Amino acid sequence: MSTLHLSDSGYQVHKVVVGPFDNNVFVLRCTRTGDAVLIDAANEHEQLLELARTLGVRRVLETHGHWDHIQAVPELREAGYSVGVTAEDAAMLPSYDEIVEDDTVVEVGELRLRTIHTPGHTPGSMCFWVEGTPVLFTGDTLFPGGPGNTSLEGGDFPTIIESIERRLFAPFGAETLILPGHGLDSTLGDESPHLQEWVDRGW
Repeated sequence: MSTLHLSDSGYQVHKVVVGPFDNNVFVLRCTRTGDAVLIDAANEHEQLLELARTLGVRRVLETHGHWDHIQAVPELREAGYSVGVTAEDAAMLPSYDEIVEDDTVVEVGELRLRTIHTPGHTPGSMCFWVEGTPVLFTGDTLFPGGPGNTSLEGGDFPTIIESIERRLFAPFGAETLILPGHGLDSTLGDESPHLQEWVDRGW
């Protein structure tokens, strides 16, 4: 089952790693109300359904529409959880319930989850920031060591670089935590000095 990944005043982040591509699935939970949201219904739906029931999940948000991040979407929808995705990536999902727009707030109990459209990995890639905290869910937009893969259909390297520079590095401080769609956490302070290296290498 999940391990408690982060905890601070008012919130918890739980994490499980699922599927053949070791996808990170995060649950953000408001400790004051018990409400929670699950980010990326990637795979292993039975485990995710148990997680959702245990932690008080009310809805699911997708960072993007690539198949390895959406395998459990049908089963979670069938169980009554609303699934949200950007309009640009909606057609990549077998089904969904709501369109998630840029620069809006998703209320999770008393927490405010801010949406940040960061195209490049896919046209509709979305990051999520927990307002008032250092927690930033980056999906496959930003990893320790660089941007996500842009060689797949809909990917574009100059676009992802602009997204990372303008929408992540510019507005957020060095202490901001990166919680990516695969692999380990990092911080913007660790990653931002390497932006030009990524541009120069071209991936």
